[in-house]
Amino acid sequence: MSAPTAANSGTPAPTDSPRTALEALRGEIAKAVVGQDPAVTGLVVALLCRGHVLLEGVPGVAKTLLVRALAASLELDTKRVQFTPDLMPSDITGSLVYDARSSEFSFQPGPVFTHLLLADEINRTPPKTQSSLLEAMEERQVTVDGVARPLPDPFLVAATQNPVEYEGTYPLPEAQLDRFLLKLTVPLPSRDDEVSVLTRHAEGFDPRDLQAAGVLPVAGAADLAAARDAVAKTSVSPEIAGYVVDICRATRESPSLSLGVSPRGATALLSTARAWAWLTGRDYVIPDDVKALALPTLRHRVQLRPEAEMEGVTADSVITAILAHVPVPR
Repeated sequence: MSAPTAANSGTPAPTDSPRTALEALRGEIAKAVVGQDPAVTGLVVALLCRGHVLLEGVPGVAKTLLVRALAASLELDTKRVQFTPDLMPSDITGSLVYDARSSEFSFQPGPVFTHLLLADEINRTPPKTQSSLLEAMEERQVTVDGVARPLPDPFLVAATQNPVEYEGTYPLPEAQLDRFLLKLTVPLPSRDDEVSVLTRHAEGFDPRDLQAAGVLPVAGAADLAAARDAVAKTSVSPEIAGYVVDICRATRESPSLSLGVSPRGATALLSTARAWAWLTGRDYVIPDDVKALALPTLRHRVQLRPEAEMEGVTADSVITAILAHVPVPR
């Protein structure tokens, strides 16, 4: 996607189409984040599909800034939770608080009641607290004291984890990993991008003040709702559906994997491919759309055999090999 001209006002400007509005996000986010276009695209795809994202990258590659810039560009609320070993489920979802004046208990919402929740280092908290997000992620609601409380719409969880530090962590179980629509890797920047980052900071850029950096909302809730409706109308041929199924079935037969992609994973791949097709200007899905989203959609839904892992095989390499061998519909 190309980077269109950003809006000049503090409110989203009217656009000819929701696609134009969402394309403008790239230009706004670029004011705060250098590079990382695949991660930006992945977050937009997740919003379109009502999914959640697992961001993996070493500290200092702008994962937090990326989510904050996206929220500012969409005029959405965002909150950040630093996951620690002593974090309790109620610290995420909220709890009942006794009001001495009324002699009653009232519900105090937790940070999950927002549009974009950044769950920082989610693998540093015990499974009990990790699982507190499951209902929120899947059902878009939180149940406390038997009362279901709906979450705002849109609602996206962007969870981060460090790929090089495992001591004192609690790896997410496969069942919870499957709740994330995409797993996006946030790499270290290239030399040119890193020089650009340093230049911006030398010129006074403050990552804590996105408004001063000129990041303005260029799309609103109405644009996002219209975009989701348009994505839902993107056509999928029987051949494309069969292609998605063949890719996912091939993961279940791979000798390098002990766990392949489930039918839910196949549904997720079709959903992300439709969103990408719409973003690129088409109302139908082609095989290249499926290939473009296969890695981020499937890499966290497979499990390597120990012997394959010892030989240096990765989930990405297995999926890439499968994409090269599964016949492409014509």
